[in-house]
Amino acid sequence: MRAVRSCLATLMLMLMLPGLAAAADRAKVEDFLVVTGFDVALESIRLSASSAPQMLGLEAQDFGSEWTRLTNDVFATDVMHDLALDLLEKTLEDELLTHAADFYATDLGQRLVEAENASHMSDEDELKQESGAAIIAGLSSIDSPRLAYLERMTTASDSAGTAVRAIQEVQVRFLMAAIGAGVIELQMDEADLRELLANDEDEMKAEIAASALIGSAYTYQAFSDDEVLEYTEALENPKMRKVYDLMNAVQYEVMANRFEALAVAMQRLQPSQEL
Repeated sequence: MRAVRSCLATLMLMLMLPGLAAAADRAKVEDFLVVTGFDVALESIRLSASSAPQMLGLEAQDFGSEWTRLTNDVFATDVMHDLALDLLEKTLEDELLTHAADFYATDLGQRLVEAENASHMSDEDELKQESGAAIIAGLSSIDSPRLAYLERMTTASDSAGTAVRAIQEVQVRFLMAAIGAGVIELQMDEADLRELLANDEDEMKAEIAASALIGSAYTYQAFSDDEVLEYTEALENPKMRKVYDLMNAVQYEVMANRFEALAVAMQRLQPSQEL
């Protein structure tokens, strides 16, 4: 939920090494997606499609009324669900699945999942950012320990610390697929594109960290300090960290896969133009 290349490389290595761990069966993984809320997190990937035209220097309206239909088709819930199931079935150890599922099946776990699902699918990003920022400011002004819990929580849920490079990888794969499909012409090769994106890595890392903290403050505002601390400690457990590393890798692979498919599909809606 890695330098993403090493993250996805690790995922592929696990797929090629049967016997590396006792992977869970598909039915248990299906239940795992629901009890942890990962099924909704996958569904929310569709919302990220709104950023696709901007990556190409375009606007969604440039693609006409078919844009919504196109993104709904490419980011179909069942397609993303099956992609994730295929990967997790081969890589998620039964012991780790059970550990995570047992926590999220508790009363606190299910209330957390409900709050997270609502946050994932909300289209009120401006409200979330404003409210979350106000909460952070308030916590800071009274020197609340809750702020430290939230900071620990956001670190633990991306324990490999590679969200920035994961996003860069999605961008590169999308742009290269768009070039291959003739949607755009890009006057640089893949290596140069990666170098260009890497130049903004530090700034993007700071922005993502700040946004994640604000999002957590908003999402968990109805929970007590003790509950936030309990969740933080659960996420810091080494087994849960492994689960989140794998879920992050799977989520980014599903996202990259769908953005590549979107680039190919966009060829039918938009003539080539130079970027």
